[in-house]
Amino acid sequence: MNSINYNLSRIESIDSAKLAQDRFGLRIAARLSSGNTELPHDISERLRVARQQAVTNRKRSQLASSTKAATAVYGSGGSASMGFDDEGLNLWNRLASFLPLIALVVGLISIAVIQNDLRATELAEVDSALLVDDLPPAAYADAGFAQFLKLHADYNATHPGANAGQ
Repeated sequence: MNSINYNLSRIESIDSAKLAQDRFGLRIAARLSSGNTELPHDISERLRVARQQAVTNRKRSQLASSTKAATAVYGSGGSASMGFDDEGLNLWNRLASFLPLIALVVGLISIAVIQNDLRATELAEVDSALLVDDLPPAAYADAGFAQFLKLHADYNATHPGANAGQ
């Protein structure tokens, strides 16, 4: 109930502000019209056209503001209130809309760097194991040596404990 009262008081304050603006505009129009009688005809015609354009623009802006859709609906308890977004996209909102894209690019670059580091570490471990081993690296490229390793692995699989004394 408090939110409804708050919204109604806000609407009343907005209406009173518009009324004050309208009264001020009427006073200015009356003051300008009072000095209108001694102006030449061409100037008075230009002023009349400008007044008509101002009234038309005012009516358009009132019509646009009255038909504006709510951009957000806030609910609490059993009541709901609608909010209107009058700001549009200013500089900070536009920058904030690019933050997810920037975070995505930074994340992808980080993943690529980490993957490259892990791959380099794995390759370095393999290279160091090959260089420290008793066999020369050319033995691993020999087709006969690969066959020997395969037969040796098959023999160990069928005769467990045969090489236990070595």
